[in-house]
Amino acid sequence: MSSIFDFLVIGSGLAGISFAIRASKFGKVALITKDKLIESNSLYAQGGIAASPLSLQDSVEKHVEDTLKAGDGLCNPEVVKEIISESKSAIEELISWGVEFDKENGEFSLAKEGGHSERRILHRGDYTGQEIQTKLIETLLKSKNVEVFENHMAIDLITKFKFIGKRDGVEDECYGAYVLNKKTGDIEIFFSNFVILATGGAGKVYLITSNPDTATGDGVAMARRAGAKIANMEFYQFHPTVLYHHKEKNFLISEAVRGEGGILRTKDGEPFMKKYHPLRDLAPRDVVARAMDTELKKSGAEHVYLDLTHLPKDFIIKRFPKIYQRCLELGIDITSEPIPVAPGAHFMCGGVLTDSYGETTISRLFAIGEVAYTGFHGANRLASNSLLECIFMSKRALKKCLEYPKKIQIPKEDIPPWKSEKTIPQDEKILISHAWDEIRRLMWNYVGVVRSDKRLNRAYERLSIIKRDVMEDYWKYYISADLIELRNIAIVAELIITSAMARKESRGTHFNIDYPFKNDIDFRRDTII
Repeated sequence: MSSIFDFLVIGSGLAGISFAIRASKFGKVALITKDKLIESNSLYAQGGIAASPLSLQDSVEKHVEDTLKAGDGLCNPEVVKEIISESKSAIEELISWGVEFDKENGEFSLAKEGGHSERRILHRGDYTGQEIQTKLIETLLKSKNVEVFENHMAIDLITKFKFIGKRDGVEDECYGAYVLNKKTGDIEIFFSNFVILATGGAGKVYLITSNPDTATGDGVAMARRAGAKIANMEFYQFHPTVLYHHKEKNFLISEAVRGEGGILRTKDGEPFMKKYHPLRDLAPRDVVARAMDTELKKSGAEHVYLDLTHLPKDFIIKRFPKIYQRCLELGIDITSEPIPVAPGAHFMCGGVLTDSYGETTISRLFAIGEVAYTGFHGANRLASNSLLECIFMSKRALKKCLEYPKKIQIPKEDIPPWKSEKTIPQDEKILISHAWDEIRRLMWNYVGVVRSDKRLNRAYERLSIIKRDVMEDYWKYYISADLIELRNIAIVAELIITSAMARKESRGTHFNIDYPFKNDIDFRRDTII
């Protein structure tokens, strides 16, 4: 089975949905998502969306400066300025789609998070991502030119070089993707004039993460296999405060909790951030995560505490209703007792390399949102900048698509259907679950918050063996979502490790104890694979 569309959007987070809404005015859109339409990293964004200027104290220049400082020398200043300069119009567009943000006395209620010099975070309680996702989905479903394919998982991209052959002086082009229909098991071909990767991050590469189970780095892995350039995968941001509880595997305690006065304490009750940074609990995420890692290793404890008990009870419940309710369900009253927290993989600062319009190094293949590396985040993301990037880059990507002079001539006769006659049934699911667990534990132990050459070398050697087995199983068994995801996380893990091994310094979210300082002479540059 094959279908032809003007735009093929892979992923249903804020970047993908906002692109689909806009593109539906100019052509036929297919939006595929491997789970339900609502399920994405965007849904779980608690803190909010940063924009400037929204107060007399703030300015575009201050927001740019904070972003560049967080990016630790690797942001593209032009991209940063472009995105932040358009941040107010991005907010206006969200509001036009029905999104509501908290207000006080008729004015936006602005929060402050780590790394920000001013209050500039718009939010809806502590469920901003949920508010934005649900309102945009409502808008999307009213769009006449959009066809949504839930439980459809992209397997591989279809490109000119893969099927027509590489030719000197000829640019590679993307024609679409092979897609698994998870309900029927059939492999379908989606042809399209433009393919937009909006698949989000890869937190499930790590053992502890704030990401949902769908975050397996699919877009990066597919782009890598297709030959697109990948950038800065060593920079994986670890959120300092993921809830540590045996009944909850990925519940995030928002950055905004510390922004409103939350204090990090050891298990003995001692505040410790004053030892690590002048901003104390409001230090950038990478600093806080490393400080927590140091304290945990020093004490042998499995978690520290985030304490809100000195704040008024009514304020806590009103400002953080979802966090309060979930913790209460787990037996933790955050108004009277501290919250057990530990660092967890949170945001992929690197990704598929794009230009300032979201186009990759393969023509007509775009990447937007967390899957992309645009130069906005650099070596470390400033809190609440990611939703802003999604809105801006989806608009920019569509602009470039519309500037193409004509529709692509897809050589459908040269592109074969998916072949599976050589496969055998996959009965031993233990092989997949075991390999998955091996990769995630290996990445957590050796390529986590703090790294060393010895740990990275060991990770590379062990992953090479695991990846070989994974690839053998992939071509041996019937295709399944689990097998696709396993192959993808193996590829993404390898990209993270090799990128980290190449950077002989410490910068942003990448910290190597063998090279504890920045080296601007040799390494103030992107790592391109």
